[in-house]
Amino acid sequence: MTKAAVFGNGSWGTAFAMVMADAGCEVSLWGRRPALADTINATRTNPDYLPGVELPRGITATADAAEAAAGADFAVLVVPSQTLRENLAAWAPALGPETVLVSLMKGIELGTAKRMSEVIGEVAGVPAERVAVLTGPNLAREIAARQPAAAVAACVDESVAQRLQAACMTPYFRPYTNTDVVGCELGGAVKNVIGLAVGIANGMGLGDNSKATLITRGLAETTRLGLAMGADPLTFSGLAGLGDLVATCSSPLSRNNTFGTNLGRGMTLQEAVAATKQTAEGVKSCESVLDLGRRHGVDMPITETVVSIVHDGKPPTVALKELMSRSAKPERR
Repeated sequence: MTKAAVFGNGSWGTAFAMVMADAGCEVSLWGRRPALADTINATRTNPDYLPGVELPRGITATADAAEAAAGADFAVLVVPSQTLRENLAAWAPALGPETVLVSLMKGIELGTAKRMSEVIGEVAGVPAERVAVLTGPNLAREIAARQPAAAVAACVDESVAQRLQAACMTPYFRPYTNTDVVGCELGGAVKNVIGLAVGIANGMGLGDNSKATLITRGLAETTRLGLAMGADPLTFSGLAGLGDLVATCSSPLSRNNTFGTNLGRGMTLQEAVAATKQTAEGVKSCESVLDLGRRHGVDMPITETVVSIVHDGKPPTVALKELMSRSAKPERR
């Protein structure tokens, strides 16, 4: 039987643990709080993150990282992007020499502008062939309700992607494989920033034309960055690109969309953080995404606008006026 260790018992970590258990895997679900692990084991629910959802019997919760990692074929990492480096440094010694490390995180590291797979390879000292990415339009609450969804299992080694695909294929969850790890990760990271922008527009009371424009030009922005970094442009028209972008920009279940909506309604950054409660990856990653774009000489006006609102305190009305007054250009530039 395939064994998986899921590091992170938040809503998405718990939902993906459900998927793997439903696919026939034995799953250890790690979280830092022993009391919550005990509650999960005793009640078969995670009341803090997925209240009311019954968890499969194939999941065992623990607060002991070594216990979770023992014998794992897959170590699935589902923590906030900016905490990955520190957390993985503590977990790496417990991982087996053949364990495949799987990133479910959608962010770019601040300071280094590294993708999550790059951080994993660096910290754990493993080759790219042992690092995979699972991404796509995967809102945790809908997955936990076992509503039909699809995803992308990506690895530079296609056989590893296929192994991950088999480990999380269920009647309601359909993963496809891809070897374009760069494109898949960029799609997931940048869509959070565009999700913030669409949320801000929503909070300002702007209509569907405005939001459709942000989604479409946001996808163009993502694709430009991907091309500069050697990604396959077709990736951005698939689940890891357009699919994830649509879900994030259109659903009230999206943390980034909700966070942006609160900013658009006039909340301060601190008020929006308090209201959202869980991590909205785009809030911090928008700075590192912009940094990544500048390092590659890529113009990213929507990302720049989001950074100016979120971190520089620019009023959304002023930022919107500046964005709309940019010089005219052909659509494909």
